[in-house]
Amino acid sequence: MLFNSRKQEIIIIAETNASSIARITEELQSKGFCNFKFGVNGAEIYKIIREYYENPEAIGLIIISNDLPDCQIKDLYKSFSQWDGGVFIPLLILKKDLAPDSDDWQLDSQDLVYQLKRDYSSIELQMAVNFLICLKSEKYLRYKQQERLLTELSERKLVDAKLKYLVGHDELTGLLNRSSLEQHIQLTLNRNSSRNFSQDSVLLFIDLDRFSLLNELEGFDVGDRLLIDVIGLIRNALNNVGLLARIDSDKFGLYLENCTVSQAENWSKNIRTALDNFRFVIGTVAYNITASIGLSSLNSAKSIVHPRELIFQAHQACCMAKTNGRNMIWKYDNEDTAIRERHRDIYWVPIIREAFLNKSFFLLFQPVINLTDGNISHYEVLIRLRGENGAVICPGEFIPAAERMGLIHGIDSWVVENAIDYLAALPVELSHIALAINLSSVAFQDESLLPMIKQKLEMTSVRAERITFEITETAAIDNFKQSRSMIYQIRALGCHFALDDFGAGFCSFNYLKKFPVDYVKIDGQFIQNLTNDETDQVLVQSMHQIAKKLGKKTIAEFVDCPKTIKILREIGVNYGQGYIFGKPSEQFLKQNTFQINDVLQRVDINGLHEVRWS
Repeated sequence: MLFNSRKQEIIIIAETNASSIARITEELQSKGFCNFKFGVNGAEIYKIIREYYENPEAIGLIIISNDLPDCQIKDLYKSFSQWDGGVFIPLLILKKDLAPDSDDWQLDSQDLVYQLKRDYSSIELQMAVNFLICLKSEKYLRYKQQERLLTELSERKLVDAKLKYLVGHDELTGLLNRSSLEQHIQLTLNRNSSRNFSQDSVLLFIDLDRFSLLNELEGFDVGDRLLIDVIGLIRNALNNVGLLARIDSDKFGLYLENCTVSQAENWSKNIRTALDNFRFVIGTVAYNITASIGLSSLNSAKSIVHPRELIFQAHQACCMAKTNGRNMIWKYDNEDTAIRERHRDIYWVPIIREAFLNKSFFLLFQPVINLTDGNISHYEVLIRLRGENGAVICPGEFIPAAERMGLIHGIDSWVVENAIDYLAALPVELSHIALAINLSSVAFQDESLLPMIKQKLEMTSVRAERITFEITETAAIDNFKQSRSMIYQIRALGCHFALDDFGAGFCSFNYLKKFPVDYVKIDGQFIQNLTNDETDQVLVQSMHQIAKKLGKKTIAEFVDCPKTIKILREIGVNYGQGYIFGKPSEQFLKQNTFQINDVLQRVDINGLHEVRWS
């Protein structure tokens, strides 16, 4: 049964016999067909078809007499057998008889042609019309399926081609990506692996300065526009020399093959000049764009086995350009102290992370002695790291790297938590022991520090007065307001505070009266040569007197001989700390009192007598 929509299609009746036309029309109307067009010759059929050139699917069928004047049925069918877009117009040919004649052509099973004798019955006409219209619909659907398949195949090929392109290129800029850059460098390495380099090749690592700030102010779309503009500037500045690749967001690599470092520097200057003369205008705001450029060379004097090494070196040089003021050109040098420092940082990061996981950090305790009565005032907590084969690594090795690489807050928290836990675990007879805990130079930037200390004290029930926190004078002065505020808040918990390395900053007296600290630790550089340097003695005396006037107690570091103890006692310094009293140890000292008077009686003429005690 045909769909109603099909019965709305136009049926063209091409016949000269009026009674035949009337019969066909009546038969089809009885089956719901209602839209008819009539023609008495071939020209009229073409005229009707032309009216529906824009909408050929509206024509459902042509019923045509085989002896229609001025009409070649074979040519007619070829014209309408497949219209644009897969539209087909079937032919129902009315013949006197179905015997072959000279005008017949070989019909394929897929052709939309059906022949019917003029003495057809009503059922035969209806079946023929239904058959042709259904066949037309089926052929149209098959055509659409094939078209869809071809479209999908074409789209898939386009996607595959795009994917292949994106494998080696950056989607936004169309530049090579890092992987392609590495492949090109690897080709150079392979080509020259069996012989020395006859000429240098150089990689430029170009990093736009403060690009993230523009992204924040103007949005990512504007940032993308800037990148595209910058790439155009760089290309013009290079005159299409070298291979340009996008390595990361605003970082580009320029590989200059058969190029000396001197030539590469000139190209770098060209890039910098082009950027200096460029203004990126957004609305009423004009941005000045600069770039830091790092250079690393590939030559016979260097042993580079992988392209990533060259990229890494150029990146390191670029980082140094940024560190030293931005908008600079920096050449990679293995002997560069700053480069070596960055290498050390990279070396220490995984070791520090692993130390947290493997619990390789541990604490040592060094006594601080009351110089008046020899009693142990408290112990300073010192962190150590146990390395391979049990080797003990001092904080001077890994703390600077931790500060630069953003790991120091974790170390601060570890030391504080473990020191408080250590106090909580001591037996009752050692409940008098107090600890001084060092905080890093950036500890007060960690907003979680204060809540963590408060929570830890509450959970362990350790008395806050048993804990003194130490921060260096220079670190406290660098962020004076924040440091002072944090010290007030920590002291409000009941803890004490000490200003470490006092005197090293040479601004000490100006700030000392403003810091609410309990102890002042005189920097060891003034103590180590105290016995031989009267200037140091005067300075230490001044520090002590000012601290005393401000109600603060003084602690001398690096005390290493009895004569130093004697001078410190004469000055009035309250406490001493150094190897003569005890080296850092995992255990507390057995005695609670150091026999200072006995030691002083054994001072030799040089004041260098060493005292050992357990």
